[in-house]
Amino acid sequence: MTEFDKELCDLLRARFPYIHITTYEEDRIINEINRIVTTPELIHTVRNVHIWKSSEGFRNQDGMIEENTYEKISAINFIRDYNQPGLFILLDFHTFCEKCNGGVDYNIIRSFKDLMPNLKQSIEPKNVIFISSNNEIPDDLKKDVTIMDFDLPTADEIEEVLNNMIESNAGTNLKVNLNEKEKESLVKAAVGLTLQEAENAYARAMVNDGCLNGGDVDLVLKEKSQVIKKNDLLEYIDSTVNIDDVGGLENLKKWLKIRDKSWLDSAKKYGLPSPKGVLLTGVPGCGKSLIAKAISSMWHLPLLRFDVSKVFNMYVGNSEANMREAIKTAEAISPCILWIDEIEKGFSGLGNGGDSGTSSRIFGTFLSWMQEKTKPVFVVATANNISGLPSEMMRKGRFDEIFFIDLPTFNERKQIFEVHLKSRLKHPDVIGDFEINEETLNHLSSLTEGFGGAEIEQLVIMGLFDAYAEERSIKMSDFENAIKNTIPLSVTQAEQITSIRKWADIRAVAATTQDDMKNYKTNTSIDISQDEPSDDDSSGDKPSPSDIYDSRGGRALDF
Repeated sequence: MTEFDKELCDLLRARFPYIHITTYEEDRIINEINRIVTTPELIHTVRNVHIWKSSEGFRNQDGMIEENTYEKISAINFIRDYNQPGLFILLDFHTFCEKCNGGVDYNIIRSFKDLMPNLKQSIEPKNVIFISSNNEIPDDLKKDVTIMDFDLPTADEIEEVLNNMIESNAGTNLKVNLNEKEKESLVKAAVGLTLQEAENAYARAMVNDGCLNGGDVDLVLKEKSQVIKKNDLLEYIDSTVNIDDVGGLENLKKWLKIRDKSWLDSAKKYGLPSPKGVLLTGVPGCGKSLIAKAISSMWHLPLLRFDVSKVFNMYVGNSEANMREAIKTAEAISPCILWIDEIEKGFSGLGNGGDSGTSSRIFGTFLSWMQEKTKPVFVVATANNISGLPSEMMRKGRFDEIFFIDLPTFNERKQIFEVHLKSRLKHPDVIGDFEINEETLNHLSSLTEGFGGAEIEQLVIMGLFDAYAEERSIKMSDFENAIKNTIPLSVTQAEQITSIRKWADIRAVAATTQDDMKNYKTNTSIDISQDEPSDDDSSGDKPSPSDIYDSRGGRALDF
């Protein structure tokens, strides 16, 4: 017996008059109720089930329509006069109490109040269950109605749907090539969908190429994105970024690889919980957001971007409700990745007292959920200004680890250049005599000490623009000129970077491997001088990129 079954049985046997169940799955909940009320071992007194629809009135369990029950008042009178054990299901309750021209029909509400003693005191047990897609209950009935949540299908129920579809298509041209682990991944990918949505997703995967295999997980996830598109608080990100598109950061990559598929049942053999998440901090433009997108592709999980600013609402209580709704949606389609970009800005109003404590309450709700959550929602939070985050967020139990992403080392810059050059230089007319080889990568990397990953990408784009403007193939000098004309953040924000590194030195793990950190410096420093500075130009006081590299942040651990 499930927890829902037990709770519903207790409410029915205790003669609770009105029960409200919120769900979109009418057929599934009706089948579940029918099973419960026709099983004496569960309910003791078996009840006759009648279902009311606005289109036809009451229909009994034999499929016959009860006469004169189309009108709402007539339906209520039918319940009152029924003298056998009965369960009465009213569909679309949120419209049942409305007038035709809008507003609440108080005659209906009064009739429900008058019916309540009859339900409690009748010789034969009778209960009324309201089923609706939302839990809008008229204020005058809120104290009389008990609300129940009907969870989305479990993995076992979805697996049954998948098995039934495979069996029903046996003997056709459908090819099934699934091992147990791939099948489990396919089932987990559909968790969070209704049974109908899961069936649609699997049907789409089957007809796509006539074969059902482990690669169809991505197609199921696309169907899952429909759940997010109907929610204003979360945004579904269709990530095409591969983990190999991220240069360097081998420590972080290894950590992520170890935890891949840890939300599957196979991980339970080792007593492992689902990973909670990571907090990525570091120098702006060094790949924090890119990593969030790469995790989604690496783990084959949907990526949801959560903009905390969308939670806040001018009306009292709505902001807190929005936060709960965002969390509920993320859990509904779990396993998934919840990405919160620049999290320090989302909770920047904490403690200022200007919003009557709304920010603090929302933050408290979020922290409690991160600490206590049991659903596999992996939180990836990025932060540039780590000092703006409350200390409560960074204690163990909220995030599995805090990673510091520093300016790329020499080897990491080579990887970043290689990724961007190979992804853009594909046409032979553009490539010309230019070769992407070890010598080219070493030369460019030696010239860009102190440049971040985003800056290196822009250097490649700038060089290509110069070649495009003159309608010729690319030359090394194009990239050299772009480097010469760019002053990196390591120079313009030297003080901020130093501050971030001091914080991370004892509080975070370096995303870069220890070997790379030992060899981060090159013998060539970047020359950013272009013109002789004037007497009042203070740029000469700025530290060079080499100075910035004297103290890298983050504990140099190797996983």
